[in-house]
Amino acid sequence: MGNRGTLLVLLLVFCHGVAITMGFWMTEGKEREERSARADKMFMMQKSKRVAKTDAGEMRVLESYGGRILERALNIGFITMEPRSLFIPQYLDSSLIIFLRTGEAKLGFIYKDELAERHLKTGDVYQIPAGSAFYLVNIEESQRLHIICSIDPSESLGIDIFQSFYIGGGANPASVLSGFEPEILEAAFNVSGADLRRLLSKQHEGPIVHVGDSHATSIWTKFLQLKEEEKLQHLRNMVQELEEESDEEEQQTSFSWRKLLESVFGDENKNTRDYSRKSPHSCNLYDRKPDFMNNYGWSVAIDGYDYSPLKSSGVGIYHVNLTAGSMMSPHVNPRATEYGIVLKGSGRIQIVFPNGSNAMDTHVKEGDVFFIPRYFAFCQIASRNEPLEFFGFTTSAQRNKPYFLVGATSLMRTMMGPELAAAFGVSEDTIDRVAKAQHEAVILPTPWAAHEHQNREKVDTLPKLIRNKMIMGF
Repeated sequence: MGNRGTLLVLLLVFCHGVAITMGFWMTEGKEREERSARADKMFMMQKSKRVAKTDAGEMRVLESYGGRILERALNIGFITMEPRSLFIPQYLDSSLIIFLRTGEAKLGFIYKDELAERHLKTGDVYQIPAGSAFYLVNIEESQRLHIICSIDPSESLGIDIFQSFYIGGGANPASVLSGFEPEILEAAFNVSGADLRRLLSKQHEGPIVHVGDSHATSIWTKFLQLKEEEKLQHLRNMVQELEEESDEEEQQTSFSWRKLLESVFGDENKNTRDYSRKSPHSCNLYDRKPDFMNNYGWSVAIDGYDYSPLKSSGVGIYHVNLTAGSMMSPHVNPRATEYGIVLKGSGRIQIVFPNGSNAMDTHVKEGDVFFIPRYFAFCQIASRNEPLEFFGFTTSAQRNKPYFLVGATSLMRTMMGPELAAAFGVSEDTIDRVAKAQHEAVILPTPWAAHEHQNREKVDTLPKLIRNKMIMGF
């Protein structure tokens, strides 16, 4: 009996040990899978924050990874506005570079103490400096406005991605004026406390509001419905005392705000003055000819030499379209970190650590946002069955001039010689044969893309225009 009891105890101990070991292995395996999944998304921007949402639109921001791996961080914002809507007057503690993905807009902002107005269309790029008061209107009657923007990290408080300081506002959002003591504002505006309470409490629809007849309850729409002399008199009352009691610098600011408000609320038929003569022009990304183009895709880049406002922001812009199955040759950005947004299609992105190990190999689709740290080698590959189109920002307004590691114009070709052969431990003949095997440059075919291209060339019965469109993936 004693022996059997001892055996039973030993058996229980053994089973318990096996269970613990199996549990450890399962936990370890699960942790490895989780680590692997995180590694696959290491350079994807997934930390999203909604900074504004109303019936008229929304703005969300993807926060940059930051940390030592990046020499400069950028946040990426997405703004969606319904037809006939207004992003109310405000200024930010961060610089913006906006890109109109779809739609048309009216942008008004302060430039050298004057109101600058621009009519922007699909493909336009524009810079809004930090601290410059601005507003944005979707002028379309039936089309949504979609904007992608780069956002510098907060330059002041640093407690959030960025800070919006709303000029107009009330209960939601609060105007920057709301924080002052009532007696201070009464003296500044030279109006009664009752008038101020009405002014600073009516707005409750959020920072993006409708300005059409179908939403006549909007405080902004009501303002638009006032007679011209009533609008202007109201605006004069708002700024008169500020202009009289401010010093010279404050006078310039209040004068600018008056012009800004007159543009938003004034009679649009009277708004015939050309506010855009002195302000920077916009730059349209879709109007530019490709910097590089072959049968497998094209690319466009805009820097400070092409569009001067980018010099002050230190940001560049690029746009790439890869046909189905094509790839950007493995390359390196020696001057900038690259942020990319997938506009259409799907594909893969591979990024390599400095030690030659894989840093990220992940599938991307429309709407995904990624970043490539400066100096890291990487490539983008379009899916076999559909093209890959992406747009983005770089952290340098200088000519980027990436180093392509493979291809007809690659670093391998440029450095070819006995030293490179010795570095690989092969003969010069071998390095010469391998480095010269690829006849394409920058955008390369994969085996299935090259085969598809050859098949297309055989279709001689198709009109040339249609054939070219097919090759380009349009």
